[in-house]
Amino acid sequence: MKKDFSCFMKHLIEFKGENTFNPWNDTNPDYEVADAVSIRRNNLKDYFSRRLGKAKILLIAEACGYQGGQFSGIAMTCERMILNFHPAVNSEMILGRKGRRTSRTDSPFITKTTQVEKGFNEPTDSVVWKACLEAGLGPDEFILWNIFPFHPYKKGNLLTNRTPTDEELSIGLSYTKELMEITGFLPIFAIGKKSETTLTDAGFQVTGLRHPANGGANIFRAQLREAMK
Repeated sequence: MKKDFSCFMKHLIEFKGENTFNPWNDTNPDYEVADAVSIRRNNLKDYFSRRLGKAKILLIAEACGYQGGQFSGIAMTCERMILNFHPAVNSEMILGRKGRRTSRTDSPFITKTTQVEKGFNEPTDSVVWKACLEAGLGPDEFILWNIFPFHPYKKGNLLTNRTPTDEELSIGLSYTKELMEITGFLPIFAIGKKSETTLTDAGFQVTGLRHPANGGANIFRAQLREAMK
């Protein structure tokens, strides 16, 4: 491991951006429990500690989403997985321990019954995790990341997603390069065109995969399965 993970975490924590939520430093008491930031930092640390030295591939999508990494602190991983309410993925696979939620069960701004009872769920996260497992990868044999690791949201509404700007993608690339040094430059699978273009323009060789959203789930599964052969 060429670089220390603690330094990488420190760099992530330092980020500040307009209309952007940093899961490892920002918090909003309207939606979150008091120790949300600490929970998410520990989640990311435990997630990587189980995978560094074991992972075979690195899958990089576009950006953190409000239904996924914003509350879990882990790319393409939702609260429902770490709370053991997901049918295919559980906290042992992700963290090696029981997970804790950061979204408030009593938030007046979280009104969907299933979100209150079981935490947030992101459909894309489910597709990616299940596809990796079905392709024969063990839970610790792939690392999930986003080219822009933070959550870009529409102005004034934290529970929304927006496409990261070119400037944000460039900023995110610097974090991704640092991560690659830590993981030892694993084979890279880019999920979606934003990720693929950003990485290839920077000179990286990647395997491009269709993003699972907007009807692309079956194509994504087939492409990953074929690539893993």
